[in-house]
Amino acid sequence: QVNFVVCQLFALLAAVWFRTYLHSSKTSPFIRHVVATLLGLYLALFCFGWYALHFVIQSGISYYIMIIIGVENMHKYCFVFALGYLTVCQITRVYIFDYGQYSADFSGPMMIITQKITSLAFEIHDGMFRKNEDLTPSQRCLAVRRMPSLLEYLSYNCNFMGILAGPLCSYKDYITFIEGRSYQLQQSEANGKEDTKYEQTDPSPNIAVAQKLLICGLSLLFHMTVTKTLPVEYNIDDNFRATASWPVRFFYLYVSLMAARPKYYFAWTLADAINNAAGFGFRGYDKNGVTRWDLISNLRIQQIEFSTSFKMFLDNWNIQTALWLKRVCYERATFSPTIQTFILSAIWHGVYPGYYITFLTGVLMTLAARAVRNNIRHYFVQCPAVKLCYDIITWMATQVAISYTVVPFVLLSVKPSFTFYSSCYFCLHIASILVLLVFPLKRTQKGSKNHASVQPVWSKKLEEENLLQKNNYSTTNNSFNQKQEITCRYQALKQ
Repeated sequence: QVNFVVCQLFALLAAVWFRTYLHSSKTSPFIRHVVATLLGLYLALFCFGWYALHFVIQSGISYYIMIIIGVENMHKYCFVFALGYLTVCQITRVYIFDYGQYSADFSGPMMIITQKITSLAFEIHDGMFRKNEDLTPSQRCLAVRRMPSLLEYLSYNCNFMGILAGPLCSYKDYITFIEGRSYQLQQSEANGKEDTKYEQTDPSPNIAVAQKLLICGLSLLFHMTVTKTLPVEYNIDDNFRATASWPVRFFYLYVSLMAARPKYYFAWTLADAINNAAGFGFRGYDKNGVTRWDLISNLRIQQIEFSTSFKMFLDNWNIQTALWLKRVCYERATFSPTIQTFILSAIWHGVYPGYYITFLTGVLMTLAARAVRNNIRHYFVQCPAVKLCYDIITWMATQVAISYTVVPFVLLSVKPSFTFYSSCYFCLHIASILVLLVFPLKRTQKGSKNHASVQPVWSKKLEEENLLQKNNYSTTNNSFNQKQEITCRYQALKQ
């Protein structure tokens, strides 16, 4: 943990130096790629020793697969190899070296590299093999139209800004940043037309970085003080289970899992700050003209702590991983996309049994929450007072359900996980099954496709534009090639 923090602080200083002295206006993309890669590999070597070779081996073999197999099937081979290599490393680390400990956990950075390898393989497959009309608007704008060089590939996977803690970013956004293309700014004029302008100078990330470092400091302070006094393991303490009442047990369940989150807030926010300090992560301006540096942000703390639905929590927690799961699995699954996505998430996280228990429980919770929301929510949204009561109740239910679901994720092993669930009589598992038996579960994907086929053209234009903005697929300030990206956006809205 000390190595991780020291390396990330070094990366933060290196990011400021990188933006100041190796700015794209002063240095060629080749030099920026080389420096970013070498610094990343140095940090990996410092943290993990020769285990860092796994990062190069995994990336190198994946690149070789892409070149040899060809664009038609390489995404499948890269997906199987990268995920398989990650799983083998996780098995050896957990069951051969040190179960339950995170010393020399080189599989952490490999999880991010696996995301990058697989997402880029699908993006190249979309851009160089599939027909443009077969792609969704988001796939069309993320599609990569040429094979990256080996240096570009290694730089994308192993750059110093994201090698230790990510977050995942699209290949096109990263190349745009390295090559220093001008920032595209779209502003709505009074007459409703969009005027496309170009920034002559890069906006400063200093305020955004300072704010995120403040969040890091508060999160670290909370973790070092409160978290240790509220261990999750106390939920399965024999004396606590025997003496505490049900309300007390559920309250402690909530506060103990809430106290476990700040370490993730710290790591992910610091990683985001490092990328911003290097000049990466700018996503345009809000309606007040304030810069937005959340292109690759991994979480929204306020929405997490006040989420009123299971989906809202998942949409704001580990955002880039959720987008990766959506792009490589959910959108491409031919059957049971929710189940397949949760299984892939469990495999990607590791080989501890607790992960699989958590994500299989998450399938039940997600489907049950979706069924309740689809069948009940519309009765409570008309009156503001009633909706407020509904939001409070759903907030409480969501926080308890999330805490209940992720206990095995923290406990890791089968026995303590089932000790916890059996002490609760599997109450939320049973409740979720009853909900699914009572309420019909709408087939949202099929229904949405049928609905789209009869939508007026203007409605589809607005819907697709909102989709592009919502999922950070907007081409604003992040185009691979400005002319190509503007054309891409125009064609997506024209469909």
